[in-house]
Order: sequence, then C-alpha cells, then structure tokens
Amino acid sequence: QVQLVESGGGLVQAGGSLRLSCTASGRTFSGYNVNWFRQAPAKEREFVVRIMWSGNTTYYANFAKDRFRVSRDNAKNTVYLQMNSLKPEDTANYFCAAGPGADLNYWGQGTQVIVSS
Repeated sequence: QVQLVESGGGLVQAGGSLRLSCTASGRTFSGYNVNWFRQAPAKEREFVVRIMWSGNTTYYANFAKDRFRVSRDNAKNTVYLQMNSLKPEDTANYFCAAGPGADLNYWGQGTQVIVSS
C-alpha cells in the first residue's frame, strides 16, 4: 500500500511561484508513474502533467508546458511540481496519483493553491 501526501500549496500573487511536493510512504514508488491533477471549485478534474517512473519522460497539458516543471527524486520517494508565472486561473486543489503502467492506484488528498490577482 502506498500513501501519497501533497504539500507546498498556499496563497501567492499572480506571477509568483510555488513548488509542490508529492511524497509517498508505505512502500517505494520508484517504479510508478505519477500524474498531477488539479480541480477548481465547480469544475472538473484537469490533468496537469505525467512523469514516468524513470523521470526521463514527461507529458504536460498545454497550459502547463511553458510554466510548470515536474521532476522526481526516487531516493526521497518524492515528485515535485515547480509552478512559475502563476495566474489566478491556476487556483485549484492540486493532487497527485501514482501507479504502475497506465494505472493510477493511489491518490493523495491534495494541496490548495490560491493565486491572487
């Protein structure tokens, strides 16, 4: 069993940056692929980025590819999401999910990001 905990969210002004972390416990998730999603109030869940288990391959949503960067440190069981040039429309609960192959077996509760204008 893997537990995922996100951290690093908060209140930031437009144009600012935040680095989110997704840390796994329970067992190593070095062999798992990890997705970040976000969900704003009254909106559907939205894919942000996927990082494969090796860390060498990533897939970004169009809105994220120029401003966000994902990385992982498997020795620390942690995946990071660096978010730059934040906009008010980036306000959402950001959460990670992990699993082998195409599966996403484990989900975190999320960390709230609020971007003020």
